[in-house]
Amino acid sequence: MAATLLARPSGRYDPSPLVDLSTRENRARLTPSALKAYFNILTKWGIKDIDGMRLMGGISRGKYYVLKKNLAGVLDQDKLQRISLLVGIFKALNILYSERLADAWASLPNTNRLFAGQTPVEFMARGGLPGMMVVRRLLDARRGSA
Repeated sequence: MAATLLARPSGRYDPSPLVDLSTRENRARLTPSALKAYFNILTKWGIKDIDGMRLMGGISRGKYYVLKKNLAGVLDQDKLQRISLLVGIFKALNILYSERLADAWASLPNTNRLFAGQTPVEFMARGGLPGMMVVRRLLDARRGSA
């Protein structure tokens, strides 16, 4: 009886199962589409390559351009999580704002006390995964899904 009390009720919108990013097979399957999304977002946002490298966790210039050219390889869990957060940020911005503002937002100096005048890209590049998570939560809260 206790198990039924703790069970989550089923609904029309059950969450997707978590993907195990610790397995090379799953990371290899997700890497090409993740890289395509990543570089498309950077292009839409007008992000310079040097900032793209920083957002990816400080990868080398050579590795960055190999990934950009081939969209191949197998990303590690950290890089896939970073891309996932950026995809969520991109989606939230496009829900909240017009396409023009959504594409410019990440590169505009921001007066929100969280950013202290920095651009969101600079905040995320300096803050790494925790910084990206903060930006994602901020935007999700603004759109009412937090």
